[in-house]
Amino acid sequence: MIPKTFTQEIQLSDGRTITLETGKLAKQADGSVVVRSGNCMLLATAVSARTASPVDFLPLTVDYREKFAAAGRFPGGFFKREARPSNEEILTMRLVDRVLRPLFPKDYHAETQVMIQLMSHDENVMPDALAGLAASTAIQLSDIPFEYPISEVRVGRLNGEFIINPSAAQLAESDVDIMIGASADSVAMVEGEFDEISEQEMLDAIAFGHEAIKAQIEAQVKLAEAVGKKETRTYEEEDNDAALEEVILEKAYEQCYAIAKNASSKAERGEAFSALKDSIKEGYTEEELEEKSDLISKYFGAAQKKAVRDLVLNEGIRLDGRATNEIRPIWCEVDYLPSTHGSSIFTRGETQALATVTLGTSREANIIDLPTAQGEENFYLHYNFPPFCTGEARPLRGTSRREVGHGNLAQRALKKVMPADCPYTVRVVSEVLESNGSSSMATVCSGTMALMDAGVQIKKPVSGIAMGLISDGEKYAVLSDILGDEDHLGDMDFKVTGTEDGITACQMDIKIKGLSYEILTQALEQARQGRLHILEKIVETIAAPEADVKPHAPRMINRIIPNEYIGALIGPGGKVIQELQKESGCTIVINEDPVTEEGIVEILGTSAEGIAMVEAKIDSITFKPQVGNTYEVKVIKMLDFGAVVEYTEAPGNEVLLHVSELAWERTENVSDVVNLGDILEVKYFGIDSRTRKEKVSRKALLPRPERKERPKKD
Repeated sequence: MIPKTFTQEIQLSDGRTITLETGKLAKQADGSVVVRSGNCMLLATAVSARTASPVDFLPLTVDYREKFAAAGRFPGGFFKREARPSNEEILTMRLVDRVLRPLFPKDYHAETQVMIQLMSHDENVMPDALAGLAASTAIQLSDIPFEYPISEVRVGRLNGEFIINPSAAQLAESDVDIMIGASADSVAMVEGEFDEISEQEMLDAIAFGHEAIKAQIEAQVKLAEAVGKKETRTYEEEDNDAALEEVILEKAYEQCYAIAKNASSKAERGEAFSALKDSIKEGYTEEELEEKSDLISKYFGAAQKKAVRDLVLNEGIRLDGRATNEIRPIWCEVDYLPSTHGSSIFTRGETQALATVTLGTSREANIIDLPTAQGEENFYLHYNFPPFCTGEARPLRGTSRREVGHGNLAQRALKKVMPADCPYTVRVVSEVLESNGSSSMATVCSGTMALMDAGVQIKKPVSGIAMGLISDGEKYAVLSDILGDEDHLGDMDFKVTGTEDGITACQMDIKIKGLSYEILTQALEQARQGRLHILEKIVETIAAPEADVKPHAPRMINRIIPNEYIGALIGPGGKVIQELQKESGCTIVINEDPVTEEGIVEILGTSAEGIAMVEAKIDSITFKPQVGNTYEVKVIKMLDFGAVVEYTEAPGNEVLLHVSELAWERTENVSDVVNLGDILEVKYFGIDSRTRKEKVSRKALLPRPERKERPKKD
């Protein structure tokens, strides 16, 4: 029996459509939907356990996977099965998770999974732009408690006109690439990269995307109504004690307010808050603590949060005593590590990032092999966040999703200023050594300086700043350069990077409803001023990229050769190129350009002599004498019928100088005219039509003797 299906169509302004379909696939999930645009199809499912997990938070998993079969491809590598998620899949998971997570009830602790799979790929549709719509729709079709529907769109700009969900080809030409997540009433998440656009242009892009999101939310609501909206399930709520909450607030609030106002460092605040909580717990018996210790900690945290927020709103004083628009003290240093190709330290308050730069050939490019995209990255950035940077000792379980996301943001911020003609593959690594507020923005700043220290000719330096917000619905305060606690206790985390001329990347998460464009405008302007202040500190340390790479860093020379000479440069079984690399100490990489049908030879080495040796060999192999030109040659072999000579400007290129071309006079013995090792000049005549061999002549450059008149016969 064919199941009954329900569909809802979303019309985009350019005539494209997005279709939502439910009732056909994955019916045992709490909610499931197929989202289709063109030939791109995503299946999203939502399932949540009926009983609460013992943890005191929402154990939510958002998973996004791209199936290779969707694009008619096999997984690369030895194991022909999809395995761990790629960085690109992780980034899509984060985009969706950040919008969904705040909308579940705060006391809902049931294990919840939202799974999104790319089932069919269309090269003209970027599936990550549909993932948020798919996830929200699956939840709306379920009985899982959730505040209201959301959606996400990507906004690009071509020829000054904004477009919704551009294709990959369109995005390559766009000066804006921004993902926006929002409800019908307010924007909740923004992440993107830009070609140094203004703050107003960014706001316009957000507003444009929000209008498209409203139509997608309306379609979700209509589909749920058509299916028959399920009643939200009842669930086991957290234990609460209103009387205890009031007592803890009364005991803790004033003292938390004083600690927040007077403590000077993160460690001092932490110790003071911890001591206060312990003293409050000492007022309870062991039996009471056994029953209510968790609630006391919870209510103490709420009192602490209220005190910190009230201090900012009432007095404009922050945890470390700064004004709302004040940046923490900054110090920087470059060339700190003697053996790296480039390095820098950026320290802002209690946040510190040490960045290194490594230069390599195209062989070191980051290979991208996905169902939806294939290619290489010649510039990439890795971000590491070890436990010691926050004074913790916790298990090491490989690269986290957070590290992938923060590294990607910093990479997007810096790649906009990378030179188009950079011959190197460039890897930046940021080691976060201390963290108390926006280590990703410290990574941008240290990465900028390390690139300049390495001699990479970036167009302009880039800085970054994290903005926060505290609001009670009436009063609000926008905070520049937020601390970790201000991020945790506040209502917004808005990271903005850019040059002195405009924004290159951003990432924003908002925890409150109805954030006005007035607040966004103020936050962006305050961020611009903060960025420029940080840029001044960077430029004081290193004003411009070094003119050259460091003495121990490799120099890169690119040579273009016709494809016909690639085989000769490689040699049989790679013999020529391997011996050349060994003798010169250089790394040689050869790539073929399918468009120009030429070979691109990359020569990477620290020795000028070694690079010159490789270039001389290339010149020798690709040497092609021109008809009518004169060349200097050296005699390298004597034969009965001539001498084998080698072009001095292209060692290894040999040609026969026939005995008849040595001199105008008849030559009986070659040695009568030339000897081994002699240097002489010859004229090149090209291919001889009679012998079909190259012809050179010495005598053609000599004066022709006058003919002797024959004696007349009587």
